[in-house]
Amino acid sequence: MKKRIMILFIAVIYLLKAQEYPPPTDLISVPTAGTLMRGSFSMDMRIQDEGGLIFGLSAGITDRFQFGMSFGSPNLIGDDSLDWYPRPEAKLKYLILDENLSMPAFAIGLNTQGLGDYWRQDTLQRYEIKALGLYGAMSKNWKSLLGNIGLHAGINHSFLETKDGDSDPNLFFGLDLEFNPEFSLLLEYNSALNENGMTARTMSISKGGYLNAAFRWSFVESLHLELHLNNLLFDDEKVDYFKRELKITYIEYF
Repeated sequence: MKKRIMILFIAVIYLLKAQEYPPPTDLISVPTAGTLMRGSFSMDMRIQDEGGLIFGLSAGITDRFQFGMSFGSPNLIGDDSLDWYPRPEAKLKYLILDENLSMPAFAIGLNTQGLGDYWRQDTLQRYEIKALGLYGAMSKNWKSLLGNIGLHAGINHSFLETKDGDSDPNLFFGLDLEFNPEFSLLLEYNSALNENGMTARTMSISKGGYLNAAFRWSFVESLHLELHLNNLLFDDEKVDYFKRELKITYIEYF
């Protein structure tokens, strides 16, 4: 009997210990501390509301450093005059500290790609949902009976989008939960502390930050399909719905 209890105790400790492989590189719109492996690349396509599309390409230069670019349009599909984003955007990330049993992983990065419309007026010049800009992210992962559980948190500064009168630093948090090797639930909260200025408050469609959820289906090892339910805390005085989006990600090695 004692032997069985000891075996069960060891099994539980094994299941709850930190993972040996890195967490996902991104949740829905915020990053984790995970990076692409050396020699791998990812291509993704985010299908936004009103026919918007963002195409992204990232590559793992080393096991700690990844580099990427993205570009798109808020209305690529539709019958309005085509409107492109003002420039290609950059995505960089470097893993400083590896995760271990007691400490989370820590990475710093740059992401200048915002989401939604882009207001070009001289007084705004910002995305509907600001890009992260410079950020630091922490991630801690555990194994459960179902699969991986990851907790993530970070701070960012959108240094390129400050003409709306708000340049405050921002906080974000996230969770990824595997139900099995194919299906995962993603949750994240962007506190939108950099959208509380007078102009931003007039424009913002969130109410107390952006709460986003997603279901990720990895139906083959290198291809992921995600359904995003964004802005669940929407301001019902400005909009009467949350955003639905799709994201397709393909990961390969070269």
